Amino acid sequence: MNDEVHHTRLIPATRWPDYHPWPPIGGLRHLIFNAEKNGFGAVIRRCGRRVLVDEAAFFEWANAQGGA
Repeated sequence: MNDEVHHTRLIPATRWPDYHPWPPIGGLRHLIFNAEKNGFGAVIRRCGRRVLVDEAAFFEWANAQGGA
């Protein structure tokens, strides 16, 4: 059994620009709004009304899209 724990930073969507320049907040909101169509649901975690972005999952998703 693998005892390794996957640690990642969960960043509130509104604070994403404080950590990364891309995508801008408008682009991130577009990705979140269309998460069911673009596979972005694997990147976000919803806690009530709050939307958190899994930083490691975001970059895995972006690489899979052939993006930045």
